[in-house]
Parts: sequence; C-alpha cells; structure tokens
Amino acid sequence: MTTTGARLEEITPANLDAALGIRVRPDQEHAVAPVVTSLAEAYVHPGVAWPRLIVDGDRPVGFLMAFLGIDWYEDGSVLRSGLWRLNIAAEEQGKGYGRFAVEAVADELRRRGSTELYVTWHPGPDGPERFYLGLGFRPNGETSGGQTVGVLELDQRHRGDPSEGA
Repeated sequence: MTTTGARLEEITPANLDAALGIRVRPDQEHAVAPVVTSLAEAYVHPGVAWPRLIVDGDRPVGFLMAFLGIDWYEDGSVLRSGLWRLNIAAEEQGKGYGRFAVEAVADELRRRGSTELYVTWHPGPDGPERFYLGLGFRPNGETSGGQTVGVLELDQRHRGDPSEGA
C-alpha cells in the first residue's frame, strides 16, 4: 500500500474523537502514551507541542506530536525539535504511515530552519528502535527518561523536490 493520500490535519473539535480513537497494538502500549495524554501535554505546552492527526482519504490512521524548540537541558544552552509521539493505529501498521509521519515532521522542521530531528524510543526488543534506525536516525549517546535519544540530520532540501534529481 502507498501513502500518497496521507496528510496531516490539525486537531480540531471536528476530528478530536477520531484522534482519541487511535489505538496502537496492545504489545506497544507500554512504549507510547495514548493520544489523550499527548493532547493534554499539548494543552499545557502551547507553542512547543505540534499535534496532528494522520489521515488517509477520510480514514484516521495515526497521530503524531512534534516538539518545537524545547530547552533540552532546561538551562537555555540547547534548543531541540523533533518527534515527541507517534501512534499508528494497530490495523494500519506496516503500510508506510510511520515513515510518512517522520518525513512530514522532517519537512515541517526544515521549513522552520532546523537541521536536526530528534526522537526518543523505548529500548529493548519490543521497542521501535529498528524502525527509527531504518529511517536514518542514529543514537547520540544520550538517554532521556530512560529512553534512547536518536537524531536524524536533515538535508535542507525538501525530499520530494523534483529539482533534486534521483
């Protein structure tokens, strides 16, 4: 399956219930917070949290939340942006929506002038490490809240720009 019809939608009253209905597989629930938690965090972190519903056609297939310019060490020394949460509906996994989500966040961060995209993941055999490494993220040697910190260097050119060549 391709994700050519996939798009991001801002969370609104019209699609809130669809966003809240996104559920990952039961074996993944320990590794990612539910959408309701993410939306509560977005509410208390306005300007930093960037929550979006992932939709394909008229079907909600996932949810993502990026973080924009957070004070990583809480001392003003380092601002970072990246992917805070990624929840792909259990029945929609393996269809390319996770890759679409990461690329959409990368595009948004490039648009905002970022050169790196950060993510954290639950370590261990049941975590998403293989997924993130497969997309080019590399552990940077840090942990955050017991999770591995990964970084993806962003080429400033838009990946979908035909002027880039193949």
